[in-house]
Amino acid sequence: MKKQLVFIMTDTQRYDMVSCYKDTGLKTPCIDALAASGVRYERAYTAQPVCGPARSALFTGLFPACNGSWGNSMALGDNVKTVGQRLHDNGFRCAYIGKWHLDGCDYFGNGICPDGWDEDYWYDMRRYLEEKTEDERIMSRLPQMMDFTQVPEDFTYGAQVLKRAKDFMERYKDEDYLLVVSFDEPHFPFLCPPPYDDMYKDFEFPKNPAVYDTLEGKPSYQKVWAAERLQPDRENLKIKQAHFFGCNSYVDELIGQVVDAAPRDAMIMYTSDHGDLLQSHCLFAKGPAAYDDVTRIPFIIRHPAGQVGVYDKGPISHIAVTPTILEYFGVPIPRQLQGESILQTALDLDAPAAQYAFMEFNRFELDHDHYGGFQPMRAVTDGRYKLSINLMSEDEFYDLEKDPYECVNLIDDPAYAAERDRLHDALCDRMCRDRDPFRGYYWECRPWRKDAPAPNWRYRGYTRQRENEEYEPRQLDFVNGLPMVRPQRLKVSMTDGVQHAKSLQELVDYLRTYDKDDDHQ
Repeated sequence: MKKQLVFIMTDTQRYDMVSCYKDTGLKTPCIDALAASGVRYERAYTAQPVCGPARSALFTGLFPACNGSWGNSMALGDNVKTVGQRLHDNGFRCAYIGKWHLDGCDYFGNGICPDGWDEDYWYDMRRYLEEKTEDERIMSRLPQMMDFTQVPEDFTYGAQVLKRAKDFMERYKDEDYLLVVSFDEPHFPFLCPPPYDDMYKDFEFPKNPAVYDTLEGKPSYQKVWAAERLQPDRENLKIKQAHFFGCNSYVDELIGQVVDAAPRDAMIMYTSDHGDLLQSHCLFAKGPAAYDDVTRIPFIIRHPAGQVGVYDKGPISHIAVTPTILEYFGVPIPRQLQGESILQTALDLDAPAAQYAFMEFNRFELDHDHYGGFQPMRAVTDGRYKLSINLMSEDEFYDLEKDPYECVNLIDDPAYAAERDRLHDALCDRMCRDRDPFRGYYWECRPWRKDAPAPNWRYRGYTRQRENEEYEPRQLDFVNGLPMVRPQRLKVSMTDGVQHAKSLQELVDYLRTYDKDDDHQ
């Protein structure tokens, strides 16, 4: 049986902009039909609610802080391999058509096809712009274009991505492949042809309780972010973004055409990189927050042998995408990856998923200052509760069952201390296990954590080396120069266990085996 997988993604499409998740008046019939033929994941989360970092986790299986792309305009590390390169090196054809945002260049990309992906089909946004005149380039960035003229469908980036995706699927219909179809829509500039350009001309997006949250009891940095939008009277606020919502329905049509052109026995995965606040919590766009408005995204898998229904056994994360794709193609999942495959959940709606979904934020963009700068955040949810550690500000804890719109911050509520501390422990353990480069005692020593360990310069005392042994030799132990036995182990010092050595040979023998007996962590 052929192994073909079509991975479809959009940009800036939060979960309730897709009507199979919630009927808000926005129309997405094609995505709804895909959900009706596969598994819709009720609670799916991005790894970081910013374009580049979100994609970095999707296509490497490593959290943004660990793969190098922890802000927009920051390239992946040289030793970080994408799922395309891993599959290519195992004999599979891989094509990526659409927005990339992982080469460290500007928003549009550098036009250079990365290792592992098919050069003939590489089509980032720079290649799209290089096909156009200067006037056309400028118009392609103007939502106001739709106020003066109708946008020809083949002028949009999405239409050009679709055309190439169809061509690829037809050309390689008899081969195994991974095809990524990465639409920029419905992201700014929202260009869309009729009838989508005026479909939502008089439409108001319904206000939910989060829109009425004026940040009482919330972190101070969010009040700085909200600035003049921090208005106590929210009754007169109208959420009207006709071009954005029209483009949302336009990309739905494009997705429908991809699904219709895909082989019937291909697996299809669909998601978006992150959401949009749409005035929730007096905030705008996306940024350093773990609110569902920006971190919770639509996610659907249609497996050729899979089930149909809703998966609600627990939260799932974008960090699971790369291992899931590798398992589908029968490629061993590298130990370096930081997520677990969820392929089984597409086959069995009762299959377990990971207990927690983790999110982070570091900075929005390397190049520009007007996005708040460095705002380190780490967050975790188990589907019922959500904890956000905002390192340079106050923290947050929400009961998503009683307060699904995250309006009441319970971080200091003693009634929730046990659940809060459970999530806190899971979060700090994850940061250490996954070699988060920003880990340290300060994430654990929060003012509300009464049993926090005292600050310790050695922190947990562990060495945590990288396992990338599909592409590099096994790393060497700093102490003895030999191949490491375990990547995570207590770091020995020259005063630990060596001061009693009675001979050089006894010292050598100790250091040869010192890391084989302590607890693996």
